Formats: sequence, C-alpha cells, structure tokens
Amino acid sequence: MSVDNLDKPVAEEVEVTGDLSLGRKDLPSEKQTKPGLLTRLKNHIYHKPEKSQNIWHLLTNLTSTQRITFTAAFFGWTLDAFDFFSVSLSASRIAEEYGVQPSDVIAAVTTTLMLRPVGALIFGALADKYGRRWPLIFDIILFSVVNMATGFAPNLQVFIGLRAVFGIAMGGEWGLGASLALESLPVEARGLFSGIYQQGYACGYLLAALVNYSIVQTNSSWRILFWVGASFALLGIVIRIWVPESESFENQKKTREVLGRSLFTEMKTALKEHWLRIIYMVILMAFMNFFSHGSQDLYPTFLITQLEYTPTQQTVTNVIMNVGAIVGGTLFGYLSNSFGRRFIICVCAICAGAFIPLWIHASNIHSLQFGAFMMQFFVQGAWGVIPAHVNELAPSSFRGLIPGLTYQLGNLISAASGQIEAIIGEKNPIRNDDGSYKLNVKGEQIANYGLTQGIFMGCVCVGLFIIALIGKEERNKDFNEDAIDSAEDPTVPREKDVNEMEEGNRRNGP
Repeated sequence: MSVDNLDKPVAEEVEVTGDLSLGRKDLPSEKQTKPGLLTRLKNHIYHKPEKSQNIWHLLTNLTSTQRITFTAAFFGWTLDAFDFFSVSLSASRIAEEYGVQPSDVIAAVTTTLMLRPVGALIFGALADKYGRRWPLIFDIILFSVVNMATGFAPNLQVFIGLRAVFGIAMGGEWGLGASLALESLPVEARGLFSGIYQQGYACGYLLAALVNYSIVQTNSSWRILFWVGASFALLGIVIRIWVPESESFENQKKTREVLGRSLFTEMKTALKEHWLRIIYMVILMAFMNFFSHGSQDLYPTFLITQLEYTPTQQTVTNVIMNVGAIVGGTLFGYLSNSFGRRFIICVCAICAGAFIPLWIHASNIHSLQFGAFMMQFFVQGAWGVIPAHVNELAPSSFRGLIPGLTYQLGNLISAASGQIEAIIGEKNPIRNDDGSYKLNVKGEQIANYGLTQGIFMGCVCVGLFIIALIGKEERNKDFNEDAIDSAEDPTVPREKDVNEMEEGNRRNGP
C-alpha cells in the first residue's frame, strides 16, 4: 500500500465475492480460475451418484394396487411388441406368399410406425381428459381385433392397410401405459421399474420369436402368429379391468374443476412455456427409435438371407439378444436413478457403437450371438431410462399426451429405418473376390444388409450421444407435487392451495 493511500479506508481494497466471502483485489494467488471445457462437460452430464436402495426391497415394497397397475401396463406393452415384431420375423415368408420382395413387406413396418403419432395424439388427449384406464382398455381391444384380421389378409395391400390401423392402436399404448405405471410408483423405484417396463418390448420380441419358431418348425402358416397375438390380448383386457385410475390424473382433474380451467387452455399454456423442451424430446426420441429399429427390424432377415442361418439358429440368436435387452434395460434403468438419465444414455451409445463389428461381422456364430447380446444390452439399456426420463420432462398436466406423442413423433421420423437399410442393401449386393455377385441357393443375389446396418448404427450412436449430452433432465421429479405444472407460472396454485380453496368453498357454501 502506497503512502498516498494510507488515508483511504481499507474497505476499498477488498471485494465481496459470489459466495459473500472477502478477498483481496490484487493477489493473483487468490484469483479464481474458470473450469476447463472437459471439466464443465463432465459436470454438465455426470453428477455424484445418489445412494441407491436395494433392488429386492424396491421389487417387494409395492402395494397390491401398484403391482396390478404396473403388471397391466407391462403386459400391454409386451403384447404390442409381440404384434409389431410378428411382421419382421415372418417378412421372408409373407413376401414369398404374396410374390414380393422382403423390402415390400417391411413397408408395412414403416406404415405402422408412421401412423403411431396419430394414435398417441388421440389416446393421449383422451387420457388427459377422461383418465388413463378406459382409453387403455379400448386400445388393447382395438389392436386385438386388427391383429386377428391381419391373419386373414388376402394380399399385400390389405395387409399394409391393417398394419396402418394397428399403428394407430400401438401409438396409444406406450405413453398411456408408461404414465399410468410410473405415476403409481414411489420415486425411489422409478428408475428400476422404468427399465422393467420398457423391456416389455424385448419380452414381446422374445415371445414372438419363440412362437414363430414353433410355427416354422411345424411348417405352419405365418398367419397363425397374428392370431396368437390377438388371443393374448384377451388376457390383457381382463387384467386392465381391475386397474384403478391414476391418482395423479385425479389430482389434475380436481385442480381443473376448482380453477375453472379447460384442458385446451392448459394445452396452450404448456406449448407456450415448454415448446423448446417438447421439440428436444421429439429429437431425442427420433434418435432413440433409430437406435432400436436400426438394430432390430432388419436383423432377423439379415440372419436368414445374408448369413443363411437356419430357422433354429435365427431363433436362438433372437432369444440371446433379447435376453441381453432385458438384462441391460433393467440394470441401466435402475442405475439411472443414481447416476442420472442422460449419463446412462451416453454410456450406452458409446458401448453400442463399439460392438457394431462383432454384431454383424463376427468370425463365427457364437461370436456373432455374443455381439448381438451386447448390442441389445446397450440399446435397450439406453431405452430402460426413457419411460422415466420423458415422463419427468413432460408438463405435469399432459403426462398422458406429451410422452407418448413425442415418442411416436420420434418414431415417425425414424419410421423408414428398416426399409432404408433393406433397400440400400438390396441395391448393393455382396460381391465375390473376382467382382461377380454372390448368389444364394436359388440363384438370387444376396443383399448386403450387414454393411448397411453397421454404417447406419454407427451414425445413430454418434447422433444419440450428442443429443443426450446437450439436453436436460429432472431426475426423480415428484409427479404428485404439482397438479398443474406451475414451475414457470407462479400464478397457478399448487395442489395444497387447491385443497385449501376446496375446503374454504365447503365452509362458505354455494
């Protein structure tokens, strides 16, 4: 300090820092340094894990109502997947009967995926207006009837038309089922049961593969596969009759009545406040659906036509990869409650990309089956996070509509995944070392499905990693805390205030 400054107050030489502590101005040793890029990136996506509860405790600590609700939702999603994969598993035999290429049959898968947003919009709006229970019952009846009719389709045009209607029914299932299941569960169990719920998809695929195998082995018609799926749905209807309405929906309904606000008014508010988040959710779900459909839809056909596996080898491979999916989805869903949703998605995207070569170009069948197991372990590991993640991101008043709609809009964007892979593979058949085309036992060119799947999945893994990295999450959000999403709108009363208003109305009379 100079002599000229002796008369100045010492307070002028100190400053108040952001944490209200005092620091000297001109001391470089105490100057705060800005974290580096890698540090900021790590802090953005990775957080110190929270203490997790024992899995067995979470599985056994549910009430009877929570168990029956979750079982109904899980079983419905399993049946949905069974019916959806019935086309992929029997595409070659359907094409042979109708006299078309497998890529023409895969067009039915594309049509189903494209119509799913329509179902999500219709059934989601009904669920937020009238509750989750009855729309779900009607939905399972609809896709049961459509599946039964699919088994009688006389030509490809009728077949594709029926699969379009099935797409509408399927679009209503995932969002409503996930909302109903997760709204009824305790927060600490959400990650685990999110993973289990999503693996209803893998269980449906596994069940369809086993039924399809028995049909092939007995040289029966592919049509039986769709009739079996329709009959399974009858059991789902019986289970859902016993499911109570969502407590979260009842709270939202009560709040609307007290505040005198319509569903349409709340929808406008939600879109105004959360439009950017909804767009992000659609993009995220597009990459997630590229991730799953790009690795699953064409794979059974690839095993049969390019690798020339027998039906037994194809079925065993499908079973192995779906066991990997079930294990991965359940495990990573559980871990996401502690490590975070986006962190788990990023880890799974990186690891899935690393297993692409073994998944399609293994030296022998056992190595390829291990690659298929690990691929679906990480693909469905990322998917195990999604039911919890998108329901936590969705505005509270539209948890029946927004998760399912964004999921199905993502499906719409990715709808042609399998067909794109099939067409490119067929236009670039495998060549021998001398440059001639490699032919199968029927003298036909062999499509290079493996290469197109590998390139496609590599691009998807990179894109998914980036979109998960830049997003946000609301891990372990309390679904019953706000009857109407009022985080950004302080003028909207919370559930406690609504209850107080109701009590006051009862005391004051009409």
